[in-house]
Amino acid sequence: MNDPRLEILWNALPEARIVGGAVRDILAGRECADIDLAVPLEPEAVAQRLAQAGIRAIPTGLDHGTITALIDGRSFEITTLRHDVATDGRRATVSFTDDWRADAARRDFTINAMSMDRAGTVFDCFGGRADLATGIVRFVGVAAVRIAEDYLRILRFFRFFARYGRGQPDAAAIAAITELRKGLARLSAERVWQELKQILTTPDPRTALRLMVQTGVLGIVLPESAALSRFEAVLSREAPPDPILRLAALIETDGAGLAERLRLSEAERTRLAALRIAPDLPPDIEIGALRRALADTEPDILTGRTWLTPDDADRTSLRARLAATPRPIFPLKGRDALALGAEPGPPVGEALAAARAWWLARDCEPDAEACRVELARNLHSGR
Repeated sequence: MNDPRLEILWNALPEARIVGGAVRDILAGRECADIDLAVPLEPEAVAQRLAQAGIRAIPTGLDHGTITALIDGRSFEITTLRHDVATDGRRATVSFTDDWRADAARRDFTINAMSMDRAGTVFDCFGGRADLATGIVRFVGVAAVRIAEDYLRILRFFRFFARYGRGQPDAAAIAAITELRKGLARLSAERVWQELKQILTTPDPRTALRLMVQTGVLGIVLPESAALSRFEAVLSREAPPDPILRLAALIETDGAGLAERLRLSEAERTRLAALRIAPDLPPDIEIGALRRALADTEPDILTGRTWLTPDDADRTSLRARLAATPRPIFPLKGRDALALGAEPGPPVGEALAAARAWWLARDCEPDAEACRVELARNLHSGR
């Protein structure tokens, strides 16, 4: 609220209010990454005001009345008040309005339906402030109606419950989610994964995941999931809130089909597949074997696997050793073979592979010169 860039924006648009998640997080005393605002003005009038104030404006979503203002490197989304004309379970057709209550009524949850003006006055049409204080995640109005407008709100419920919920979940929300869960099939894979990833990133999503099992939601969005026992064991070990690590704990398969279906990024796919490979390193692994493992596998992957083990052995010391042990790097490349007089071709690769195997068998300790001698021997023997 004390950001001078926000003051610049309010000087241009004094009728603007902070809306949505920013108000929720300000009231909850949490860090607020993004500040979105709403105004009872048409987008053209907003753009004109910003131009007059010398503020750069980008029309990022004019169909939905959104303009992004850039001030000293920070962006603020400013959206004209709206109400829904039609919805199809995925997106809405909207019209503009100057009615703050109508705009609040189209939002998903009461804790996201509040607004705050320049003076810090909170406008709360649906009891969101009380729900936030008591840890209740409740749909605005009739839960089934809100869900039918956009089925992604089912997953958003679990995300917000994982972050803000306490005690028993709202009964009306759970009933509506259970009844309408099949609508999740209408969502794109990208939208599902983005929400699922945010659920898995919350500090402790165990209760939310149990509710997803109870309502039948988890089986729809993640049919590869197994019993929650391993997932809960990983969280009880205080593993980091890494969504790919937690996804690896949640599924029973190698993750290949899941990665394709949810369209994970290439980096996410690679990491998920690597984490699912067994076996894990024993807690008391000797140093030579540890060095060999590090030579073949990224330390981050080896550390991740220590959280996923089926046994309860304490691997705290092992993780410390993985962090402290320099990763051995085989010191030779193809150019070393060419420098020894070898002709380019498959025999060079074979000789290098044999030299590397020799280096690994000696716990990655031979230096570059010793490896070069072994490489020369392999080349000379025709390997």
